[in-house]
Amino acid sequence: MANSDELARERRARLAAERLLEMKQAELSDANRKLAAHARNLSEEIVEKREETAVLRQQTETVRHELETAKGAVLIAERRLWDSVETIQDGFAVFDADSTMIAANRAYLAPFEGLDSVGPGIRDEELLRIAAEEGVVDTDGAGRDDWVEDMMWRWRAPTIHPRVIRFWNGTFVRLVDRRTEGGDTVSLALNITAQIRYEARLKAARKTAEAASRAKSAFLANMSHEIRTPMNGIVGMAQLLDDSALDEEQRLYVETIRSSGEALLVLINDVLDYSKIEAERLTLHPEEFDLEQAVYEVATLLRPSVGTKPLTMLIDYDMFMPTRFVGDPGRVRQVLTNLVGNAVKFTESGHVLVRVSSLPDSAAGRQRVHVTVEDTGIGIAPDKRDHIFGEFNQVEDDRNRTFEGTGLGLAITKRLVEMMGGEIWVESEVGTGSSFGFFLTLELAVHAASPPPAAPGWLNRVLLADPLAAGRDILRRQLLAQKVAASGFGSADELRAAGPGAGDVVLLDAALSGSGPGPGDVAAALRADGFAGPIFVLSATPVRTGAEVTAVLHTPLRRHDVLRAIAAAPPRAPGAAPAEANARPGPRRRMRVLAAEDNRTNRLVFSKLVKSADIDLQFAENGREAVEAYRAAPPDLVFMDISMPEVDGKEATRRIRVVEADQGLPRVPVVAMTAHALAGDEDDILAAGLDHYLTKPLKKATILHHVAAACPAECLPPLPEDAPEAAGA
Repeated sequence: MANSDELARERRARLAAERLLEMKQAELSDANRKLAAHARNLSEEIVEKREETAVLRQQTETVRHELETAKGAVLIAERRLWDSVETIQDGFAVFDADSTMIAANRAYLAPFEGLDSVGPGIRDEELLRIAAEEGVVDTDGAGRDDWVEDMMWRWRAPTIHPRVIRFWNGTFVRLVDRRTEGGDTVSLALNITAQIRYEARLKAARKTAEAASRAKSAFLANMSHEIRTPMNGIVGMAQLLDDSALDEEQRLYVETIRSSGEALLVLINDVLDYSKIEAERLTLHPEEFDLEQAVYEVATLLRPSVGTKPLTMLIDYDMFMPTRFVGDPGRVRQVLTNLVGNAVKFTESGHVLVRVSSLPDSAAGRQRVHVTVEDTGIGIAPDKRDHIFGEFNQVEDDRNRTFEGTGLGLAITKRLVEMMGGEIWVESEVGTGSSFGFFLTLELAVHAASPPPAAPGWLNRVLLADPLAAGRDILRRQLLAQKVAASGFGSADELRAAGPGAGDVVLLDAALSGSGPGPGDVAAALRADGFAGPIFVLSATPVRTGAEVTAVLHTPLRRHDVLRAIAAAPPRAPGAAPAEANARPGPRRRMRVLAAEDNRTNRLVFSKLVKSADIDLQFAENGREAVEAYRAAPPDLVFMDISMPEVDGKEATRRIRVVEADQGLPRVPVVAMTAHALAGDEDDILAAGLDHYLTKPLKKATILHHVAAACPAECLPPLPEDAPEAAGA
């Protein structure tokens, strides 16, 4: 029993051991499999790492090769850059943040040749001190320490400004220094010796050219003066001869002399102006001026050139635009004179109309002023419109020119408009007329024009009688803008048909027809019909009127002329005496006129030109005599020659103004009559205290116009009312 139990235990133990062995063998087999798998993975990783290592080794070799190549390229580029820096003639240096020189080329160090301490490693202050103490630079009279301190202030400034220095050998160098973002300072020493010497030669050449230009200007001025002085005698005598009793052949000769002389003067003016423009010596002189007044002055000046042609000159100045601007009034007048003068010249009948309007400019305080000059003249063919603005060009062919001229007027006008920042153009139709327009952008003047007068309380409606529709339209719009109603009529018959109660004031154009030979007869007819209000005659020339006419208003009219005249002339009852007669009671004296002229021929011409005027004329042969004559008996008007011996016209006028101020005398109008007609002469003459400027040869109509305009109320009328030709047609 015991053996069998023992055997059973042994058998169980053996079975347990076998099972354990099998289990261990299974675990060992599994471990072997895992180990084999790990060995395989490890082997594969080793292979991959070897491959990666080989690739990395190859990349490393490539990078090393590229780095060596790049390093070589950098060394080559650095060498080339420095070789280039060394090659240039200008100096180049670099200083670090402590103002120590890092590098410099030979050109920078050349002025310090022989000084071993100057080179990389030296500080800027030490370099400057060596330059001053060793006489390397010219301190331009300053002490050495002061010069060094000044240069150090420059170096330490936030922005280093360029500086020109001069070395001992006469070389000029411009120092240009710039700081980098890293704190270094790059210094350039630019050799400008050639430039300085060129500028010196240029300055010397400019002085020579300016001297030559002054000589040329003096020559032109002298030639202009010398030509105009005898031409005044020629043209003046021709005018006087034309007024005498001549047969047709003699009158033709005289007219040829006069027109040829005037044509010569136009040519002289154009050539002088064009020579100034070509030399670019024509300058603008901006100042405050009255544009409306300038337009009307040009119209008044050119009115005599209309002559006997059935031609009306009209001005339409926009009622709502300002009148005072900043610009060159002389050049604006010159442009207007050229355009209006051409319109009158090329228009035989109809009208010449000047329109002025404006629009606000984008810039504050400025306005874009538009001016158009319309005429009913011969017109311009389409293929000639650009041609006429060229030098020496005219509309007609040179072989068949009806109208004489230099062909420079419009070329000069175009250049002047462009100089003033504007533009000019033309629209035209052959046989119908032309319209020249230009615009200028002008600054508004600080001092505004005086406000217009208020309409009298009794004024409700104005009656306009003008055969020209454009004239009626302009007057109607001007009055409506001033809140005055107006009715227009094309003839005296239409006006009378309206009846005496149709309005409060009548404006009669001198050219009105239908009820007698003149406006005085029309006024008499209106009085006979029962009209009791003021009657004004509108005329460009003196006309004969009767007591029925309140006053004559000279055309073209300014915007507020009508309202001012109406306000000054209250309504009167029928049969009352004219206001003018009541305003001038008692005897009246003759107007005193003083003329200062040193040339005997010109004195003779002047006396003959004014012989039709009822004036007390006195001559002075120089400026000193003119002042003495003024002190002895102050005249009502002075005509002053400018070039006279002892005391010239400008100085004489200044002395007259002093006498006026000292003695409290009223300002006497002084009219310059001069042969000086170059650009700028007018401004210079008027600045001396003269009021008006006339160039020789003098025209009878212009002289008589100034005489009539200056006549005081206590004097007799200087011009006969029955001689409208006395003041020019």
